[in-house]
Amino acid sequence: MASSSIRSRITVILTITICIAVALLLLFFYLKREFLTTRTEISEDVMIEKITSIGKLELVKYSMKDVLEKKELRTILPDKRILLVAAGEVAGCIDLTRVKKEDVVPSGQDSLTVTLPQPEICYFKIDHKRSKVYDVSGTWFPTDTKAMVEDVYKLAEQRMLQNAKEMDILGKTRENAFVIFKPMLENISGKKVGILFR
Repeated sequence: MASSSIRSRITVILTITICIAVALLLLFFYLKREFLTTRTEISEDVMIEKITSIGKLELVKYSMKDVLEKKELRTILPDKRILLVAAGEVAGCIDLTRVKKEDVVPSGQDSLTVTLPQPEICYFKIDHKRSKVYDVSGTWFPTDTKAMVEDVYKLAEQRMLQNAKEMDILGKTRENAFVIFKPMLENISGKKVGILFR
């Protein structure tokens, strides 16, 4: 009788101990998950600074790659050097918002002449996803490296614009006005269209 009472007590204590152990184990995993889980919160306030009506007809886009090496030569310390492979684009367009009513002149019953403004560069930009800095040397501090990277990106953007001008992007824009824009005007008006530039 005494041994069965002891056994039942041991069974109860063992059952309670196992339940407490399981509860503590579950609590441990819950707390571990809560402490290791990270939540990302993004707050945003968007403000429109300016709304611009766009009337620019993009007629050509040059996608370009340029390899730039910039060195800062120093007398005593090692030279600063950075190598960038820059990818980007330059687009040529005609600003149709500058075409006035008097720029469209009928010539006879079946033709008209449209005088367009001179072609211009719409935009030029570096594609940061396709561009890469391959080598930075001679810098001592992270701020030096950051400044060199920013400078070489600005230089790459200016060189891209200059190279596009040297490759006659504005001439290609003018040429495409005849190839692309003229047929479009002829289809809309049902007349033969002549194009002139101011």
